[in-house]
Amino acid sequence: VRQAFAVLSPEKIFWPNDVSLDILRRCDGRSTAGDIIAGLAADYEAEQEAVATDVLAFLQEWSDKLLVRL
Repeated sequence: VRQAFAVLSPEKIFWPNDVSLDILRRCDGRSTAGDIIAGLAADYEAEQEAVATDVLAFLQEWSDKLLVRL
């Protein structure tokens, strides 16, 4: 696979889509979930409430898989 980002774990490879990559790029250890949501809502010209549902679900899923720490 060319020109794709992969996240490697001991037993699996994850292939995040473009939106997932936007979320992951903002996970810098300083930004809160609220900061990430606000930034994405501004970039995608969407309501924060709509973005929040998807961002929080993504972060929880990846946290459950031990790929990000909340």
